[in-house]
Amino acid sequence: MKNLFALILLGLFSMTAIAQLPVEVIPANQQQAWLQDSNPQDAADKKLVYDFWRKVLVARNTDAGMEMMAEDYMQHNPNFATGRAPILQVFGRIGEQEELPYIADLVAITADAGYVTMAFKRELENPNTGDTYTTTWFDMFRVENGLIAEHWDYGTISAR
Repeated sequence: MKNLFALILLGLFSMTAIAQLPVEVIPANQQQAWLQDSNPQDAADKKLVYDFWRKVLVARNTDAGMEMMAEDYMQHNPNFATGRAPILQVFGRIGEQEELPYIADLVAITADAGYVTMAFKRELENPNTGDTYTTTWFDMFRVENGLIAEHWDYGTISAR
């Protein structure tokens, strides 16, 4: 009986993996609409985080980072030191990139009471088949006094 139950569970989980839907991104021409919100503070927080992502994390504009981040910015990704200065130093060493008016892999952006969460499409290799599949990556920010004050993501320690 235990073997039958295990076989049924295996079948259910296998069907779930096969039935996975691909992750779809927000088209660039629709992203500005997603920044709107019935709550003006939530709309402002979404816009700040959206612009921070585009200008600082993608385009590596450290001057924009000085204006958008709290000096005592808290970082929960183990690959980065906490504080505004260490983050901007890392991105400044990489060098500026082209600033785009949209975020390439954005799936969703939500805001509530000073917290903004962004979801991104990620394409990874299936270790069992070698094929690629899509999944979702999340970043969350805390906004305080109009500045990015804190960040969380699925950061893991990188190999050196």
